[in-house]
Amino acid sequence: MRLLLCSVGLAVCPVLAVCQRPVPATLSLADAIALARANSPVYRQVINDRAPAAWAVRSAWSTLLVPSVSASGGIGYAGPGQQTFLTSNFSQSVSTLSSSYSIGLDWSLSGQTLTQPGLRKAQLSAADADVAGAETNLVTTVTQQYLTVLQARDNAEVARQQLQHDEEFQKLAQARYDVGREKLRLFQEMGVTAPVDLAAVQLTDTFKVEAPTWQLNDLLTMAEQQNPALKALREREGAAAWGVRAATASYGPSLSLSAGWSGFTQKLSDIDPTIASARASAAADSTTCAYANSAWLNGGSGQPPLDCTQYSFSPAAEQAIRSRNAAYPFHFTPEPFQARLTVRIPLWGNFQQPLEVSQAKNQQQNLQESVRARGLQLQTDVNGAFLTLQTTYQTIAIQDTNRTAAREQLQLATERYRVGSGTFFELLDAQVAALRAETDYVNAVYDYHKALAALEAAVGRPLR
Repeated sequence: MRLLLCSVGLAVCPVLAVCQRPVPATLSLADAIALARANSPVYRQVINDRAPAAWAVRSAWSTLLVPSVSASGGIGYAGPGQQTFLTSNFSQSVSTLSSSYSIGLDWSLSGQTLTQPGLRKAQLSAADADVAGAETNLVTTVTQQYLTVLQARDNAEVARQQLQHDEEFQKLAQARYDVGREKLRLFQEMGVTAPVDLAAVQLTDTFKVEAPTWQLNDLLTMAEQQNPALKALREREGAAAWGVRAATASYGPSLSLSAGWSGFTQKLSDIDPTIASARASAAADSTTCAYANSAWLNGGSGQPPLDCTQYSFSPAAEQAIRSRNAAYPFHFTPEPFQARLTVRIPLWGNFQQPLEVSQAKNQQQNLQESVRARGLQLQTDVNGAFLTLQTTYQTIAIQDTNRTAAREQLQLATERYRVGSGTFFELLDAQVAALRAETDYVNAVYDYHKALAALEAAVGRPLR
């Protein structure tokens, strides 16, 4: 039933490439990340790149150790008529059917063949590193958006609690709009279709605010060792080094070995003319033999007469011709086994080998610079994220103090207005100030969590 619904959905909306499971009504961060892993188009594209890299490793080892095997077979037809080849003419009075088969083994060994397993393995490691980096980016992006939705939701709750007049109605509507907009972005990052009723999906995770106790040097060391983007670049650099080895190996000799078995059959569409020709030829040979016996050997030469029975066209000979003609199409006549060993030494290739080596070295050097640049950028990212985390943590304390003060001012203004010593405008100003303080506190808390998520992304591992 689910497959049928999915098929109907694809017919209605062909943009959906896969059948996704529905978004649960209560969505935890772990659920969101799991859905993103299963449905995010960008992440799935990176995962799809790994399979060809893995098959390339298998192909490289197979090419090095196991000869390639090919088999072929065919049938043919040649009509009656005359063919001319140079100065010779060939003619046949009947059409001919033929069939053939061949089995071939081919194996070659060269410097490039020897380096292919290492090259392909390095490329597979780079693909694995790309997958790890894409997963880290996916988790970071979904986490950030999840926090953004929670931040918008809490701001909407603050606005709802402080709702007093038309201006606050507008703020509440804007806050609710922000929640829906951020939820739509969260579903987009997860790679799933948003439900029609956005309010039906409630985010369930909560996050604690804890004092950052990490040391910057430790974070830099972890980032140097575990950052997925940096690791992926290093793997690419390793693959490029193997590419240089493979290109350099093209200067060396190569060894090729091939072997093959083959066979054929032929069938004349009308065998009677061939049998008649063979019978006539046998009769002529018998006549010649008889003449030799009577004219030459019976005249007192002393030599025994020839055995002319050997030239007679017997029924067994006729049956042998018919049996050979009936061998078509599967009773093949084997041809001799063939094998060839070839050693090739490149002497002059119009600078093709130096060009390939230069291109491979250029790619390796560019990746070395990319690794160095990424390392420098990583230090900047970790330093910046760590400083941002410390700042946002301190901002939470400041905003908490401001929120407490604003609540006290609101309580005081309410009491003053109740006893008649304060004006309505003083009470309204206190309500607006309390609302602003609550909003600033909520934003400070989620800025802290986002800063921590950004630091985890730079380091390349969870810190909570």
